[in-house]
Amino acid sequence: MPTPLPRKPRARPATAAPPDVAPKKAPTQPRAVETYERILAMAAELLGEVGIEQLSTNLICRRLAITPPALYQYFPNKYAILHELGQRLMQRQNELLEPWATPATMALPEARYAKSVAKLFLETLRLTEQMPAGVWVTRALRAVPSLKDVRIRSHDAVTDLLLQAFMAAHPNVDPARARVSIRLAIDAQYAALELLFDDPSQSPEAVAEVMAEMVAGELARLRRKY
Repeated sequence: MPTPLPRKPRARPATAAPPDVAPKKAPTQPRAVETYERILAMAAELLGEVGIEQLSTNLICRRLAITPPALYQYFPNKYAILHELGQRLMQRQNELLEPWATPATMALPEARYAKSVAKLFLETLRLTEQMPAGVWVTRALRAVPSLKDVRIRSHDAVTDLLLQAFMAAHPNVDPARARVSIRLAIDAQYAALELLFDDPSQSPEAVAEVMAEMVAGELARLRRKY
C-alpha cells in the first residue's frame, strides 16, 4: 500500500492592513479651515442618514459639491473623518467630566455619590445626543476596529483623572485595585449610553440610577476594604 503524501499546510489568508486614520494635514488658511469643517459637518450629517457602512468619501464630496482630491488633501478615507469626529466627541464629554472629578466628589457618601454619577451621566447623554451624529459616532467608536484607539486613549485619560481625585480622598486604598474599579466604572457608563441608543424604550433616568448605584456600590466597598 503506497505511503500517503503529506498534506500541504493550508495557506492562511492575508490579514488586511488597518486603514490609515491620521489626517493628512491640518488646515491653516481660513478657506482651508472652512473646507475641513464642512467635510466633518457633512460626514456627521450623512452618518445620521445612511449609517457607518454606507458612508463614503464620494458621497460626502457629492453633497458638498467638491472634488475627491479636495477631500483627500485632509483625510485619506472615511475612517480618518470618523476618527476626528470621535476625538471631538470624547473631548467634549471629558470636558464635562473634568470639573466633577474632584476629591470632594470622591469623598461623598455612597448615596450622594450615586446621585452625582447619575446626574453627570444624564448630562453626558444630552451632550452626546445634541452633538452632530453623536449617537452614530459613539456606535462607530465601538464597532470600527480602527477607531478603538480613540475610545481607549480617552478612557485611559479619564481613568487617570478620576484615580488622582479618588486617591487624594482615600489615600489608603490600593491604587492598582482602584484603577481597575474606576476603569470598569467608565466602561459601565458607556455601556449604559449604548443601551439607551440601541433601545430607546428604556428610561434614561432608570438606567442612570441603576448604573450609578452599581458604580457607587463598588467604590464604597473599595473604600471600606481599606
